[in-house]
Amino acid sequence: MTVGQRAGVFWRWWAAGTTSQVGSAVGAVALPLTALTVLDASAFEMGLIAAASYVAWLVVGLPAGVIVQRLPLRGAQVGADLARAVAVASIPLAWWWGWLTVAQLVVVALVVSFANVLFDVANATFLPAIVSREQLHARNSLTSATHAGTQLSGPSLGGLAVQALGAVPTVLVDAVSYLVSAALLWSLPARRVDTPEHRPPVRAMIGEGWRYVTRHPVMGPTMWTATAVNFVCGAQLAVYPLYLVRELHAPAALVGVLLAVEGVGSLIGAALTPWITGRWGTARSLVVACLMATGGAFLVPVGAGWPAYLAFAAGNVVFAGGVVVLSVTTRTYRQTASPPELLSRVMATVRFVSWGAIPVGGLAAGALAGLAGARVTLFAFAAAAVLAPLALLLSPVRRLRDLADLVDDADERPAVAALG
Repeated sequence: MTVGQRAGVFWRWWAAGTTSQVGSAVGAVALPLTALTVLDASAFEMGLIAAASYVAWLVVGLPAGVIVQRLPLRGAQVGADLARAVAVASIPLAWWWGWLTVAQLVVVALVVSFANVLFDVANATFLPAIVSREQLHARNSLTSATHAGTQLSGPSLGGLAVQALGAVPTVLVDAVSYLVSAALLWSLPARRVDTPEHRPPVRAMIGEGWRYVTRHPVMGPTMWTATAVNFVCGAQLAVYPLYLVRELHAPAALVGVLLAVEGVGSLIGAALTPWITGRWGTARSLVVACLMATGGAFLVPVGAGWPAYLAFAAGNVVFAGGVVVLSVTTRTYRQTASPPELLSRVMATVRFVSWGAIPVGGLAAGALAGLAGARVTLFAFAAAAVLAPLALLLSPVRRLRDLADLVDDADERPAVAALG
């Protein structure tokens, strides 16, 4: 593809992701409020819903890399979008017919979770195919900044929509966003998929990706760091709505605003990541970002009344900003340092481990919150966040200025094969 064609493909890809993210951000407010206000879900049920949203990474996270490698990227993404649209649309339909239950919310979260696995691995593999190596870090920062913008606007819009329309009708926004995303992605070029006469067994291909990541002096430690962070994120997904609604007694519109401030931190982190990593080095920036995120996690559950709202917002901003620096930097490194034939399996392996920690964190937090309350649970998981910088400080990363210092000449190659 020419430079102009690549740019056009990128912007269509970006528009699809942005549309879907706005809908998902609205749904991220509407779904838990549906469980809390319409179905009176318990703390454990909230944890179960949060866990179901990510549990697919534990089930199919590893084979997803092989599946994506063998499927057309466009087809995998469009199919995942359509599956998510149907699943989410079933919620208002069941509510209108009087059939909606917590069990259905869990099933919908599971369907969306499995579709997300294939979509996210395909999406992460697709970007390096349409962006030059030199532009990859900037494009990753842009996509993270866009995601931050949707986090900032989506929950606020969701909270207002819930206040005006009710929680269940607002869920439809998420379903429509998936349909728009599918239509945009269908306009992208399809990747040519090679069909060799003899393919290695799936288990062997999974094992190759696993060994590459776990034995790598940079990808291994950064994967465990991301795992610690996502374990805490899983707890926050489960407990934040519970904490705001039942302990701080925040109205729906304010819940949306307080959840949306995460987008402020993400936006700041994404915007500053190129400057921070250029000035301090990618490796050093990771350590600082993890320490900042840990501090933010401790600030979130502090105080009572309006001071508690301010502490929640400030802690959310700091935590999200640190996480985005970690995410952009490590994702770019994996996309540029991985051999082309291993990229989808590298991405799947890292997400199997790190994103698999999200449902574990959600279940653990839901169980603990039922016994000790949401505030105590948030403090306990803030303590667990200390493991993130510790994993880096106990690895070769602590001696580096830049992660790329450990990349040899053999790794300086295009990230993936070209699209057809």
